[in-house]
Order: sequence, then C-alpha cells, then structure tokens
Amino acid sequence: MAYLPRLKEEYKSRVIEALKEEFGYSNVMQVPKLERIVVSRGVGAAVADKKLLEYAVDELTNITGQKAVATISKKDVANFKLRKGVPIGAKVTLRGERMYEFLDRLVTSALPRVRDFNGIKATGFDGRGNYSLGVTEQIIFPEINIDKIKKIDGMNITFVTSAGTDKEAKSLLTELGLPFKKN
Repeated sequence: MAYLPRLKEEYKSRVIEALKEEFGYSNVMQVPKLERIVVSRGVGAAVADKKLLEYAVDELTNITGQKAVATISKKDVANFKLRKGVPIGAKVTLRGERMYEFLDRLVTSALPRVRDFNGIKATGFDGRGNYSLGVTEQIIFPEINIDKIKKIDGMNITFVTSAGTDKEAKSLLTELGLPFKKN
C-alpha cells in the first residue's frame, strides 16, 4: 500500500463529511479542497549580496522538502537600486502529498513554537477562498539549524483552495487544523 499523509487521510475520512453537513453540499465534488500551498520569501538585500539569495533558497528547500526557485524582479525601481530581471526572492509551490506533509508540520510543530501564540488571524482571506499567512521568523521550523542562520527573515505562506467564499475556505482550513484566533 502506498504512503498516504495523515492530513490527506483525515480530509478524505472526516473533513469531507463535516463540510457536506455544514454547507449542505449534495455531491462530494462540491466540497472545497486545498489545491496548493505557496511558500515565498523576498530577499531585498540580494541586490547587493547574491549569497543571501542562495541561503534563502536553501532554507526554503529544507523547510518544504522541495527545491525552491529564485524569483526575479519584473520592473526597474531606482529607489531600491533594482533592475529588471535581477533575482530578488525565492518561492516553492507545494501540491499533493508534500503539501499535506508541510501543512501537518506547520500546524503540529512550527506554529506552536511562535512566541506568545494565540492563533492565526482570520483577516488574511482574499475574497476568493484563498488565505495568506505571514511568518516573521524562519527559525520556528524544526528543519532550520539556528547555528547556521545568517539572518532571521520571515516568509509568506499562501493556501490556495477551491472554495468559492472565504467562509467555506475558513471552515476547510479550520477542519484541517489551522488554529484561527477566537474573536
């Protein structure tokens, strides 16, 4: 039997039924699902020092378990001494089993390591069922060795769902274990 991530198994066995009951879906295909997770990181200082970009790519690769790619600038910005086509950040798009594994590690081991953690804000929805979350320090992930850190940086994590509304997306992410703050 092939390996099945814990959260994917939980989605198939429990979450689908809970969402069908909550929103009154008549068909399993109407139930929203998590399509992908995008982890991105801007490295503004990479304009002056190219090594910082390599460190960012390596850290994202270690955190997600998938090779990160460098992102390039789309415009010239004179104030930032930035030219079009210069590498300026790093990103990873996770799908399938790696996506569920990353979400599981994020919820069970990384988020509880945040100082004074009360839950994540529910204001990061975009109106189309996608949720974005900002992490201020990469050292919350157990894959990062704190002794080899050159600079503490944050990252953005975007959850792309097939939900049509923010309410459906929030219910889906709550069922998958994301700890939203209680108002």
